[in-house]
Parts: sequence; C-alpha cells; structure tokens
Amino acid sequence: MTAAVPLADRFQALADPTRLRIVMLLRLMELSVGELAQVLGQSQPRVSRHLKILADAGVLERRKEGSWVFLTLVEAERVEPMFALVDAWADAATQALFAIDAARTEAIRSERAQAANRYFAGHAEVWDQIRSLHVAETEVERAIDDALGHRPLGRLVDIGTGTGRMIELFGPRSSQAIGIDRSSDMLRLARVKLEAAGIPSSLRQGDMYALPLADQSADTIVIHQVLHYAHSPAAAIAEASRVLAPGGTLLVVDFAAHEREELRTSDAHIRLGFEDEVMSGWFGSAGLDIDQIRHLEGGELTVTLWRGSKRPLRQRRAA
Repeated sequence: MTAAVPLADRFQALADPTRLRIVMLLRLMELSVGELAQVLGQSQPRVSRHLKILADAGVLERRKEGSWVFLTLVEAERVEPMFALVDAWADAATQALFAIDAARTEAIRSERAQAANRYFAGHAEVWDQIRSLHVAETEVERAIDDALGHRPLGRLVDIGTGTGRMIELFGPRSSQAIGIDRSSDMLRLARVKLEAAGIPSSLRQGDMYALPLADQSADTIVIHQVLHYAHSPAAAIAEASRVLAPGGTLLVVDFAAHEREELRTSDAHIRLGFEDEVMSGWFGSAGLDIDQIRHLEGGELTVTLWRGSKRPLRQRRAA
C-alpha cells in the first residue's frame, strides 16, 4: 500500500488548468466565488468544487461575508515558493492565459468600486454629522500616528475596520494587515479602497467578541471608534488581548464620557463615551497596562486615545 504523501496531494490539487488559474487570480486579489466564476466563465457549482479541492490541500482559505464567500491564499511564506516555480516554468501560452484572466479582474474592480460608491453615498451624511461633533479627523489621525510610534507595527489588526482607513494609514508599516468587521458592505468598501491604494491586506468578517484569529497572533491592535457600539466593551478588550502577543500594543480610540443621549437613537450608540478609570480597569483585567491616555478636545465631543501593552504571561499570573 502506498503511504499518504500530503505534498503529492497538494501538487495534484494544482495539476488542473482551472485550479491553476484560480490560484493565479487569487495572487492578484481576494475574490468571491461568484467573481471567480465570472472571470473563469464557469458555473459557481463547478468553481466551488475546484475551490474545495484547493482548500483541502491547504492552498487557500474560504471566508463567509454575509451571503458571499471570499477566497484568499494562505500565508505568503507558504505560497511564494509555489509561485516562484510557476513563474519559472510557465510557457508563453500559459502566461498569455494568465494575462487574459488578470485583465478580466479589472471589470471586477470596476463593479466593486461602483457598489462601494453607492454605499458610501447613502451613508456619508451620517458619518459627516458625527465628525462635525469633534476635532478634525486629521488631528485624530496624527494623534493615532504619534501613539503607535514611528516604528514597524508587525502584525496589525484593525477591529471594526469600517472603510479600512486605519489599514490605509498604517498597513504599509506592518508585516501583515488584517481588518475585521461585522458588515459585509463595509468590508467591500474597504476592499475597494485598499486595492486602489495598492495596500496588501486581509479583510475578514467577524465579531469583536469572537475574533477569527489565533491566540497571540497580532503585534498591534487598533479599535477605532467602535467600542461605543459595544454591549460589552470589557469583553471586546479581553478578546483583543487574547489575540495580542505579549509586549504587543492595543490602541483604543473613542469618545470620552458625554451626555449626548440623542446619539443612542440617531446613530445607534450604545455607550455614551468612556471614563478613563473605567477603561483602565478593563485594560487591567485583560492583562494590559495602560501607558498613555490622551484627550483631544475642540468639539462637543472629546476624542480619547487609550494605549496599553500586554504583560508577559508570568507578570499576569503574579497580578
């Protein structure tokens, strides 16, 4: 009996023209099942069968976003040797086919951009109304930049990524940038923006209370203007701490405590800002030491930045 050889299974998964085209397309950008079917000119059920084979072989991952399923390649260090082999061995006809497929993705980019523009146009008025209540967004972003420090950010996670602005700003300083959001609409908007800016990222649908990430898999986590929507901010901070590596940085940006009750109904705010003492308590309970608090005044609402670092395990046990 021939012994099972996982490497042989992986090569067998790639030894199909359609599956090879899928891998090369995902090298360019994350795509949904429907978008892949559109580019390949095949039915979704047929494409799905190919995707299952590639997923079982450990070449790609599937992520559900609402009614859509997006596909992405596994970590770069695992697939780059495969691409080096393809680049070295691809003949002229194969390269021409890959080029045609790549050109067809431009139609996908255009469709995404149009959908994103429609969504943004429908929500821009609400976002502008909130922004008018506090200091200019440029000042907030400068403060975030200062709080993160002018250094490489390692593995960056943006919880509640929204339009992807934090990754747009700080993704280039990270070794890997991951955006998490519950809204599939917001993820599509972020995907368009980041692709247009040429910023590599992995966008995933997920809940702040159950992040789709492994323990200690992030070096820097940003939670920007998200916690005022949280039923349990303490649980969200604890979950961020789970994902954060020892010595890693968590930066929370949100409103200081205020009394604008109308925001509960007009903008679905659950929390009317946060007191420094309360936030410090949540950080401490999650094994994080706050080392910077900064208030940005200048509007009806004060924006506050709370920065903390995760204690090494032995210190958390002693505490």
